[in-house]
Amino acid sequence: MPQLDTSTWLITILSMILTLLIVFQLKISKFNYPLSLTLKDINKCPHANPWETKWTKIYSPLSLPQQL
Repeated sequence: MPQLDTSTWLITILSMILTLLIVFQLKISKFNYPLSLTLKDINKCPHANPWETKWTKIYSPLSLPQQL
């Protein structure tokens, strides 16, 4: 039964890590970051949500009357 050759594992693992780092750096470099870091005022743009004006009730199947 032949022995497993592990002599190339170090080169394989190091090249994989280097490739992952390069790909990660390329992905990060494509992001557009804002120039000013000021916070936006949340109250300036109120959104009309349909669930704010009406109430919906969800019944659990266990709370419904049991039929025998």
